[in-house]
Amino acid sequence: MFYYIVRRLLSVVVMLFLITGTTYLLFFAGPEDPARYTCARNCTPAILEGNRKALGYDQPVYVQYGKFISGLFVGRDFPDNAQLRADHPEQVVHCPAPCLGYSPTQNRTINTIVASAWPVSISIAIGAFAIWMILGVGGGVIAALNRGRWPDRIIVGSALIGFSLPTFFIGLVLLTFPAIKWGWLPIPHYVSFFENPFDWAHNLVLPWLTLACIFAASYVRLTRAYMIETMSEDYIRTAQAKGQTRWRIILRHGLRAALTPIVTAAGLDLGGLLGGAIITESVFSMHGLGWTAVNSVTVMDLPVIVSMVLIVSTFIVIANMLVDIAYGFIDPRVKLVG
Repeated sequence: MFYYIVRRLLSVVVMLFLITGTTYLLFFAGPEDPARYTCARNCTPAILEGNRKALGYDQPVYVQYGKFISGLFVGRDFPDNAQLRADHPEQVVHCPAPCLGYSPTQNRTINTIVASAWPVSISIAIGAFAIWMILGVGGGVIAALNRGRWPDRIIVGSALIGFSLPTFFIGLVLLTFPAIKWGWLPIPHYVSFFENPFDWAHNLVLPWLTLACIFAASYVRLTRAYMIETMSEDYIRTAQAKGQTRWRIILRHGLRAALTPIVTAAGLDLGGLLGGAIITESVFSMHGLGWTAVNSVTVMDLPVIVSMVLIVSTFIVIANMLVDIAYGFIDPRVKLVG
């Protein structure tokens, strides 16, 4: 098991290296001048030239990429041009490791931008994940055990409705009625968990429910399908013949065997959400990573766009690795040779 985990960690490092290299080629190796996307819509020849030198875009792509990788480990100073740093030492900005870059549009390092945004995205993702797993997996199990009866029809019908509604519609409905018209819940704004855990949860209920409605619907259908298939296996009938209790059979044998595809989907969905729930954050004006990504595209802030791509890719790759490792603990049929 230890050697398997080590191999997966090494593969993650290689994958992230390939992702960063590909991202740099896509954004910086084309014929278009990347400096044009660093000053919003107020670009002038002087600003373009200044940003080009300050960010190192006047150097070959492989040099830019090497400095970016170096900055992840030892940090980096901006402006990137040594002469500019010497002429204007008061304007030098140090970006500590892991340095993701500098945004001339916002006049601050991307580390600072991400530091203010990631607690919002993680708070939304973790809370929504807990709700949709409980509702989705629990509802799927109940539907499978009552196949063809009224609980199954109600649960599956509700799941189909939730699955068919777009995220922005659910978010707007929840924001308009429970929050604005009825006043049952506050209009969402982020409060740090360490500042006040109750207010933190109270202000995130609506974003959590918005995402949970969408994802729980998918997990109900997924869990129901695999539970129906699993409960018809021979080893389930063997366990019944041995006199094991119904819920022991369901939880220990049925649900455990059905968890493999559920964990696969859950890991990838959570990894994607940790990079920012773009629509949900935009609807509720929560300034997380998703909102930051949308805003960076709107104002044409290329350094932030590149960093958002790399952050989301990193979350998904790591989530995929954790899912692979979890297989060995969930399903005894999976053998981790190593």
